[in-house]
Amino acid sequence: MEPVTILMAQLNALLRSSIAILPQLAVALVVLVLTWLISRAVGALMSRALDRSRLRPSLKELFLLLSTILVWVLGIMVAAVIVFPGLTPASILAGLGIGSVAIGFAFKDVFENFLAGIIILFRREMRIGDYIECEGIEGKVARIAIRESHIRQTDGQLVILPNSILFKNPVSVRTDQSHRRVSVICGVAYDVDLDAAREVITGAVRGCATVSAADHPIQIFAQEFGDSSINFEVTWWTGSKPVDIRTSRDEVITAVKRALDEAGLEIPFPYRTLTFKEPLPLARAGAQDEDDPAPTPAQRP
Repeated sequence: MEPVTILMAQLNALLRSSIAILPQLAVALVVLVLTWLISRAVGALMSRALDRSRLRPSLKELFLLLSTILVWVLGIMVAAVIVFPGLTPASILAGLGIGSVAIGFAFKDVFENFLAGIIILFRREMRIGDYIECEGIEGKVARIAIRESHIRQTDGQLVILPNSILFKNPVSVRTDQSHRRVSVICGVAYDVDLDAAREVITGAVRGCATVSAADHPIQIFAQEFGDSSINFEVTWWTGSKPVDIRTSRDEVITAVKRALDEAGLEIPFPYRTLTFKEPLPLARAGAQDEDDPAPTPAQRP
């Protein structure tokens, strides 16, 4: 009967300790409820204060999240000290330090994306609404969250990109400036006067509505001797969005083609010159091929 007696004694001691800790649990529960109320109040105050600032929406979300996390960490520490009086803030911080190492190894990618997201949110060069390109993914920045960024591609697809990719790889911000330079190749025939062709092309480009000719130069460079033409590099500036680039390229190519046609300047087709090792015999008109059979009486006129 001794083992049963020992077990009952332990159960009675456990029950007494549980009953004794009930007031502390109740107080800790009240502290957690107060923590929730305080976090809501702090969030509301922070939201009002941040609305008056000129910070980007993504940064406002970050500050709201960090303030809420801070309130909850303090509330949980107070509740833990109430439930376990032997705990001290120093011991809790030491335990958090040891636990953070293990958690860091277990959730390495999560924390990497989290820290990368905080750094990206403080970037001035990449904002919501910008068009970017990274690792073959190109589109409009729709949202920057703590762990991931949402990229809306030009065909409508949404790509959710981990922030660590945007942090560790080069990112091209297409709309960092209001204008971008565009180039196309235009060829003219070898017998065309190049100065006259350059003037015609320049006038056609300058007359396009999508070309920013006032603030940026229009440059026409003779680039190379092509197989069938002298090729010009036609360069101008237009809006930086992808749709602006496509619209302006369409207008410029149409205008240059029309202007060259009206000026009588040829845009040549590819020419091919055939060279034979031996001269070819020329057949006389009306001559009969020796290999052809003689016409029958029915075939004679």
